[in-house]
Amino acid sequence: MYSKAFSAAALALAASTVQAQTFTSCNPLKTTCPADPAFGKAADCDFTKGQCSLFKDADGTKMTYDGKGAVFSIKDEKAAPTISTSQYLFFGKVEVTVQAAPGKGIVTSSVLQSDDLDEIDWEWVGGDNANVQTNYFSKGDTSTYDRGKTHPIANPTGSFNTYTLEWTKDAVTWSINGQTVRTLSASSVGGKFPQTPMQVKLGTWCAGGKDSPQGTREWAGGFTDFSQAPFVAYYKSIKIVDYAGKDGPSNGGVKEYTYGDNSGSWSSIKVVSGTPDTTSNSSNDSNSTSTDTATSGSSTSTSTSTSTSTSGSNTTLATPTATSGSSNSSLSSGSSHGAASASPTSKPSSLKSGAAARGVITVAGSVVVGSVVVFAHFL
Repeated sequence: MYSKAFSAAALALAASTVQAQTFTSCNPLKTTCPADPAFGKAADCDFTKGQCSLFKDADGTKMTYDGKGAVFSIKDEKAAPTISTSQYLFFGKVEVTVQAAPGKGIVTSSVLQSDDLDEIDWEWVGGDNANVQTNYFSKGDTSTYDRGKTHPIANPTGSFNTYTLEWTKDAVTWSINGQTVRTLSASSVGGKFPQTPMQVKLGTWCAGGKDSPQGTREWAGGFTDFSQAPFVAYYKSIKIVDYAGKDGPSNGGVKEYTYGDNSGSWSSIKVVSGTPDTTSNSSNDSNSTSTDTATSGSSTSTSTSTSTSTSGSNTTLATPTATSGSSNSSLSSGSSHGAASASPTSKPSSLKSGAAARGVITVAGSVVVGSVVVFAHFL
């Protein structure tokens, strides 16, 4: 983590910028918004096989794929390749295998974000090849910056690692290669806990450009040397399991999620039964797996059948089965035993759709003044 002196004036500017520029296309806490289409079950993407129909490119993003997976390449400071899901999970588990982009000022992000600006993040700073950062936000509240933590990981920009988060109404658990590094309990933060349906957003962006705010650039390690470009991150695969408001995997049959009031509480979210509308995610070059999982008590059983598309896609769908017993999900998380740092170290970004096309990049940062960590979040 890079530490620099940060003035009170700069902090005030950062705070005002955050308040004015946090983004959502429709905030259900303020107005009536369209329903959020649900995953309603498990879904996988193997990016080494090409484009995945679960994700769409942001405006200005043109993704490429190779044997390592989805290629997120930055060649200049305005580049911010981003992909996001059209569907939402309402509690669940997300497991991503990624090799982060190297380079001072280059940031790789895996973000869950809701319409009312709840957020759960992983973030990698390319100039720090020994750590990954975690963070969370509730309803876009940036009045304090004490939620981020750093966790040691060897060579995240030169090797693939698997990062998992499990999110329920009671807790968020972050794990690296099967080892829990952080657990956040809802009871410890009260109403500041992220708890509304979220999209998945993956991307990279430049925080070290000449036009980047100073505090952001310092957090990211300084100016980016574009003579070393391109800076490339590879997302190899992702597994998404929607719990549909429950404490374990959904058994399917969920169409969408709606906000019952303006409270932003998980208990106000309505789970609407039906068949998910996946037409907006269709792709002739897609590669995705979708699994219906039924649960009985604490047990989980999954049976999978495979069908091959005739339009060039590799799509696997599954038929649901239910069993009783004590079997466990393959993406289970354990109790906290990792090495989360005592001091928070960053405010991960909210990846704004279409940022590259508009030349606007949401970035975040933290610096240390004495022994106090100060956070700044900018656009």
